[in-house]
Amino acid sequence: MDGKRSCSLCGGAMMIMMMMMMISHMTSALEVPLDSKVLEGLPQPPTITNQSPKDYIIDPRENINIFCEAKGKPHPSFSWTRNGTHFDVEKDPKVVMMPGTGNLVIDISGEKAEVYEGVYQCIARNEHGSAVSNNIVIRQSRSPLWSKEKNEPITVQRGTSLILQCRPPAGLPPPIIFWMDNNFQRLPQNSRVSQALNGDLYFSNVIMEDTRNDYICYARFPHTQTIQQKQPITVKVLDIEAMNDTVLAAFLNGSDFWGDSPSGERVPSFLHPPGMESTTMVLKGDTLELECIADGLPTPNISWTKVNGELPSGRFSFYSFQKTLKIKEVTEADGGDYRCIAKNRMGSSQHTITVVVRAAPFWISAPQNLILAPKETGNLTCDVDGNPKPTITWSVNGNPIESSHNDPSRKVSDGVITLSDVQTGSSAVYQCNASNDYGYLLANAFVSVLAEPPRVLTSLNHEYSVISNSRALLDCASFGSPLPKITWFKDSQSILNSDLYHIHKNGTLEINVAQPQNSGKYTCIASNNLGNKENHVHLQVKEPTRIIRQPEYKEVQRNSIAVFECKVKHDPTLIPSMIWLKDNGELPDDPRFEVGSDSLTIHDVTEDDEGTYTCIRNTTLDQDSASATLTVVEATPTPTMILEQPDPPTDLELTDQRERSVRLTWTPGDEHNSPIKLFLIQYEDSLHEPGVWLNMTEVSGTSTTAQLELSPYVYYSFRVLALNGVGLSESSDPSRQYRTNPAKPDVNPSDVEVSGTSPDTMTISWRELSGLESNGPGLQYKVSWRMKDAEQWTTVTLANVSQHVVTGTPTFTLYEVTVQAVNDYGEGPRPEVVLGYSGENSPTVAPENVKVSVQSGTEAEVHWEAVPLSSVRGRLKGYKVTYQKMRSLHKQDYDRENPQVLIFSGEETVGRLPDLHPYSHYRLNIRAFNGHGDGPSSTDQQFQTPEGVPGPPTNVNIRNLNLDSLLVEWTPPLEDNGHLTGYLLKYQPINTTEEAGLLKEVLLPANETSYTLDKLTHSTHYKFFLNAMTETGSGPAVTKEAFTEVDEAPPAGPMFGNVNSSVKEDHAVISWEYLGPDGNVYVEYVVDNSKEPWKTEFVNGTRTFQIRGLKPGMSYRVRLVAKDHSDATIHSTQEMLITVPAMTNRQAEIATQGWFIGLMCAIALLILVLLIVCFIKRNKGGKYPVKEKEDAHQDPEIQPMKEDDGTFGEYSDTEDHKPLKGSRTPSNGTVKKDDSDDSLVDYGEGGDGQFNEDGSFIGQYSGKKEKDTAEGNESSEAPSPVNAMNSFV
Repeated sequence: MDGKRSCSLCGGAMMIMMMMMMISHMTSALEVPLDSKVLEGLPQPPTITNQSPKDYIIDPRENINIFCEAKGKPHPSFSWTRNGTHFDVEKDPKVVMMPGTGNLVIDISGEKAEVYEGVYQCIARNEHGSAVSNNIVIRQSRSPLWSKEKNEPITVQRGTSLILQCRPPAGLPPPIIFWMDNNFQRLPQNSRVSQALNGDLYFSNVIMEDTRNDYICYARFPHTQTIQQKQPITVKVLDIEAMNDTVLAAFLNGSDFWGDSPSGERVPSFLHPPGMESTTMVLKGDTLELECIADGLPTPNISWTKVNGELPSGRFSFYSFQKTLKIKEVTEADGGDYRCIAKNRMGSSQHTITVVVRAAPFWISAPQNLILAPKETGNLTCDVDGNPKPTITWSVNGNPIESSHNDPSRKVSDGVITLSDVQTGSSAVYQCNASNDYGYLLANAFVSVLAEPPRVLTSLNHEYSVISNSRALLDCASFGSPLPKITWFKDSQSILNSDLYHIHKNGTLEINVAQPQNSGKYTCIASNNLGNKENHVHLQVKEPTRIIRQPEYKEVQRNSIAVFECKVKHDPTLIPSMIWLKDNGELPDDPRFEVGSDSLTIHDVTEDDEGTYTCIRNTTLDQDSASATLTVVEATPTPTMILEQPDPPTDLELTDQRERSVRLTWTPGDEHNSPIKLFLIQYEDSLHEPGVWLNMTEVSGTSTTAQLELSPYVYYSFRVLALNGVGLSESSDPSRQYRTNPAKPDVNPSDVEVSGTSPDTMTISWRELSGLESNGPGLQYKVSWRMKDAEQWTTVTLANVSQHVVTGTPTFTLYEVTVQAVNDYGEGPRPEVVLGYSGENSPTVAPENVKVSVQSGTEAEVHWEAVPLSSVRGRLKGYKVTYQKMRSLHKQDYDRENPQVLIFSGEETVGRLPDLHPYSHYRLNIRAFNGHGDGPSSTDQQFQTPEGVPGPPTNVNIRNLNLDSLLVEWTPPLEDNGHLTGYLLKYQPINTTEEAGLLKEVLLPANETSYTLDKLTHSTHYKFFLNAMTETGSGPAVTKEAFTEVDEAPPAGPMFGNVNSSVKEDHAVISWEYLGPDGNVYVEYVVDNSKEPWKTEFVNGTRTFQIRGLKPGMSYRVRLVAKDHSDATIHSTQEMLITVPAMTNRQAEIATQGWFIGLMCAIALLILVLLIVCFIKRNKGGKYPVKEKEDAHQDPEIQPMKEDDGTFGEYSDTEDHKPLKGSRTPSNGTVKKDDSDDSLVDYGEGGDGQFNEDGSFIGQYSGKKEKDTAEGNESSEAPSPVNAMNSFV
């Protein structure tokens, strides 16, 4: 019954769809699926799938392999042209075409490879058309020998510049140049000596150390892996200024002398490029290399700037000691003038290089294959750019389109071919060729005219399972020509796009948030004008997996047991598994860890078990996780033996050496009373990360060997560490180095992401491979992209970058992207396809049917219709509602406020506007926005808010009129929020405890701004409440308090309570209790026993007061008084006496005391007497003989002489005390002891000796005994007349 109902319903829908499909339309590219059932009997023109590069350099020692592979139905046949004419493969016994392909294998054994040089092109054809390959230029690699030459020695003056030319033989491809010596060691280079891009060796200035006879230039030809060597060059550097003519002639014998350039210090000049200006050309996308090498002494420093611009951020780098500027991925913006500046302390010079950027043709949009139904129309677009602008030519089936038969359905307009009303049998392959002076692009795109009824490729009755509240995708992959239209049904009900369902262009049905009620059978129908095909799939929505009892934090003692629970609730049709992790890694491989059905038990816990444990419960559809921490504390300590870290392992040995593995063995060290739990093996990669040791693997403590898995192109060294219960040992000595051979990459870059940065660009980014992952030299990244479901990939190959920006992309279009690693040894594995969108643009349509519903005076609700998703041009982020108060309806003036903006999500079509002003006029509009920006705003909507309650009255003031009357005054509210209807005044008396009396109300008209209250009780405290009112109600009240005036008669009882005081050195603090009205209390005080008038201070409503300016040691009388409005005293406290303490003794001047002056005089006299005694003692003894000292020390330089005759004599104390001309004394009165063993200190007090400016000694010899006596009593005081005199005693 259900089946009949479904068919009858589908039949009606099919009739409508078939009528719609009869209308002719433009179509986009339709890819023929590779499903074998679909391909069976389905015609397809040829498509080139693999071909050799355009410029193919071959090794003359190996066979030539030229690739040409294609697909098609029927399978295409292949033929070749060479140099524009047919190449008959069968007639050449040396040439073999591989079966099923167009691949050529040319056996060049016994032949010269140049015989087969030329331009090759492959043609793949079947009955539906012909596809052609690129022009493949075959050239053999060449590494010619260096021409024989004799290099004469070069003699050069020190300081001059020098150029050693390399000039290698021309090779294909060009050789790599480097300079070495006889020992095959690279010649050192620096800012003074460097190799230019052309291979020549430049010296900015030569030094004597540059003299050598083994300057050798080597040329390595990479294709043949051969190295050619130039004859050694001898350089002799002379310092002519230090040589006479005879020596110079001997050095110059038979040598070329470089003596024309200056040799002294000089301003820099440019050796290369010469002059002040030069020009160079570079192609867009290539790497620009600019070079400046300067002569000069001292060696110049090179710097670079771009004239009228900045160097491109992130794309430029410097090489060869700043002499070379490299800019990668050149763009048109990199054209212009670049200036290099050479500078030393003598001055600077500059050279300007003009860079002209040209561009070989590049694709903006390559033509795509078309599958058209009869009578349909389609376009082939060949959109390219370049500099100069490329010329576009079209061919069909390999022949110029001008020479093909005239087809009235075909119209060619530069880069576009329009095919109209196509007919069966008009299938063909079109070639677009875009060329300019710097290259060409060739693309094949077939047009296949098919009439195929729909086919559904998704398997019948496929079952889908999803978790509740997640997204469900039901596939309906189909094929047909014309392109089938997909319609979905559930339980005989048609499914249309809505908030719940979305049908994608490829026919996939998306259920945004699947619920259990969405389970059931779904039917998809694929239809075109040739028929329809239906398929059934089933959806099951299951309950989510949830952990209902999570593991909890544990703190356990060492050697005890820890248990973590992890119980789960799940869908009964799903069986969850359980995984436990420790610190986000696997559990230790240890029998102490026991995993139960709902728990983890750790036996005999140790400190190593501390960490975070995570329970993960997995099903085939979802998972849940929870974590807890384990802390281990020490148990009650017991006496134990001494435990230490183990000794490091020894005797590391490498055996069983293979391409990707090696076996490491070692001898364990001493365990030190704690068994070794494991061995940690680390490695160092001295090729990529020298000096960095990384963990490689762990093995059990009972093992002494490990099989290690290795990566290619790594220079391994290994070391081993042992771990016991105490900790890790020191590392072992490293093993010998083990080098693995290079290989193609094993992995591709990870974290590939696609993001749109602007409407016409797309950024592809990835994480670069590490040196360990590169597997070989020449690591590059092959980046490919295409529109989703398009056939043609666009590919670039990059190095040392982590992103690529694709320009010229259509706005917010889904792309497929791959990033593959490539090195000199091949390509990495097939990369995964990543999907992402190109850049967004602002929405183009404003929300419509905007309506505002006013809810109250402060709130409104706005409704609108969602904008079409096709107009968003990106991801709809939401809607911005902008509203603005234009004016108040009451004031009739334009007091506009700043606009306010509320943001609502893209799913919402209704929003609430809060905090509006009542009784006001508003304006509102709405706009959609996405990640790029805002769309156009809707038409402005006007609305008004009703009246609300008014704001509070302002400037409320209460004044006394007489004993029983108060006047209340105010001004209207600042915010009327409507028409004022009046004021409500409430008042009540309150006593000192703030207990309220009877509340009375007075209703006042709106034009009143004051009111007099009569017949009030005098001397009474009142509280007032004043509200403004509109028709809506009363606004907030203003509260005020006031007193009626005090009666003339004194109060019946006392008005003051307890009075207290506290006294300081210069002020007193008075506090009291007061029962009367505020505002009439005074403090009065006067000096005791004085006839001065009382001083009066107004209290100003407080209960404390500070009396300042009191004199120390004085007594004062103080009282409190209360006065009425006529300033008459109505009450007074009793007088109290306060005394201010006198000034303390510490304030007296000690310097004026007589005893202190006498003490200072006595001390000064004592010091003077001691100085006189010391002076007499030091001068006792007169003259001192020095003959014994002279006999013991025969150094004539230290013997004293008389000034008149120069003979040795004695020193007189009288002469010694005379001032010595030119003598100098250090600030501490000492002279540092000489380092010589024959020191003057041996003769006396050498530490006090003095020297003239010429170094002669002017001190005094003294006896050894006196020197010893004075030992240790040296003074560090600054020199004084007494000290200067004592130094000669």
